[in-house]
Amino acid sequence: MISSIEFELFAPYNNAAFLLISSSDWQEMPMQKGEDGYFRTQVDLEDGYYQYKFRIQTKSWHLEPDQWVEVNDPYVTEIDLKTQNGIVRVKEGQLIIDTYVWQYDDRPLPQNEELIIYEMHVSDFSGGEADEDPRGNFRHVVEKLDYLCELGINAIELMPITEYPGTYRWGYLVRHYFAPESNYGPPEDLKRLIDECHARGIRVFMDGIYNHSDEGCPLFSIDRDYWYYHGPHYPDDPGNYWGPEFNYEHHDANLDVKPAWKYIGDVVRFWIQEYHIDGIRYDALRQLNHYDFLRWLTEEAKRAAGDKPFYNIAEYIPEIPGITCCAKGPMDACWHESFRIFAIEHVIGDRFNLEKLKEALDARRQGFGGATHVINYLASHDREHTLTELGDRSIFGEAALKRATLGVILLMTALGIPMLWMGEEFGEHNRKTQTTTEPNKIDWTLLGNDFNRELFDRYRWLIRLRQENNALKTDNIEFFHEYCENRVLAYVRWDDGGNQVVVIANFSDQDFPGYLVPHFPSAGVWYNWLENREIESGEDSIMLDLPGNSAKVLVKR
Repeated sequence: MISSIEFELFAPYNNAAFLLISSSDWQEMPMQKGEDGYFRTQVDLEDGYYQYKFRIQTKSWHLEPDQWVEVNDPYVTEIDLKTQNGIVRVKEGQLIIDTYVWQYDDRPLPQNEELIIYEMHVSDFSGGEADEDPRGNFRHVVEKLDYLCELGINAIELMPITEYPGTYRWGYLVRHYFAPESNYGPPEDLKRLIDECHARGIRVFMDGIYNHSDEGCPLFSIDRDYWYYHGPHYPDDPGNYWGPEFNYEHHDANLDVKPAWKYIGDVVRFWIQEYHIDGIRYDALRQLNHYDFLRWLTEEAKRAAGDKPFYNIAEYIPEIPGITCCAKGPMDACWHESFRIFAIEHVIGDRFNLEKLKEALDARRQGFGGATHVINYLASHDREHTLTELGDRSIFGEAALKRATLGVILLMTALGIPMLWMGEEFGEHNRKTQTTTEPNKIDWTLLGNDFNRELFDRYRWLIRLRQENNALKTDNIEFFHEYCENRVLAYVRWDDGGNQVVVIANFSDQDFPGYLVPHFPSAGVWYNWLENREIESGEDSIMLDLPGNSAKVLVKR
């Protein structure tokens, strides 16, 4: 079957463009420019697979005036791993991305307040097994989904999966915004991963990089100043310049279009509609800093998502409530970096500051509105693992296990949505790489050690508490006992149905046998969650043993 297929390229102020395609042995095919700013041409193609790119006279000032350059389509949906050319597929006379058929679109997915998020880098998530297989693509993530289910994860946050330069990166320099990273596999492999996640009740979030791009992004060579700022958006902040920054202030009055708005809006709608993603973590919003655009973009995202739950999460560090909807900001939530700072300081014993600790556990004290407005974490791709921090202070063995358990107790019982950085749950302690181009596989063989398996089981058990007890999904938290001299803090979470979870934490090195906790929330029989036994409280107090650097988690039955 031969069909006429149209190719188009939006370049409103460029003088001339050609299509180059493998079907014509890469001969130049002239494109005609319309008044709407698009170059177009028709090509007769049989059903099949083709590579293509464009040749265009640049308007970018960093190149020679009107120099001819070869670029991929800014809207290309797949890149050939070897040639780095764009890929186009034709079936039954239509352009297609793949032939994947979704299987599990009807499965219910957790609401935002129910989430336990797992942040992962696709390549580094697998390949650290005992064998020599490097692994590290979408198919290998699918193989470990049942492990994530056993742990209790119901959302994964994928570090950037859009096409980046080279064979390995963290992915924060995006080259092709509509194409999955070719080293991770073809589009149908990513769709199968997302579909298999949905089959298990796991939502999938992607990392969106809309502040800047790689200099190899086609837009940069087509007409640099049409989509980007002429120079750095904040020239007085060179430490946070990672590449050409999109100019969300530029409005093309001739065509009545905001070029950067249109392009990134198309990106977000595409990933939601084509790949069925369930949320976006927006990178570097302090640098992007354009609330009108972000408000429009998040509204577009939710409109594209339709009736299914969708989560717009900001990386805005240091965090501010104003970025979230609780303060009429554009985002549903933001990464709660101060939780990480204050919680880790207390877990590793660097200091004890009761007010800062309370701020970590109750983000409303910082101005946030409630539980779904902050994402709490102890470690992330930008921050070291808890065991790395402990090892730096020569804390190992049982002492490290106690403190790591204390950390996850805080994480799972604090106000907010908990997030784990991959490997944190079983005691990964490799220091993060110093550059974003060095592989750093997590060491799965650690799960064969008693220490690491015990830590995994404690994570799993506390995640189960988080899943099962609605008290931990509410905005309710009260600090009912504090003793600064002994470094003891106790708080309670509850819901309207009578569920209560109490945490009594000892941040000192000293054991307190027979510790009397006054002002206890209610009398009766409580279940000691991690020790699997019952304990009874009096009318206004409870007495229990409180070892150093540990916490008790009590659940009202």
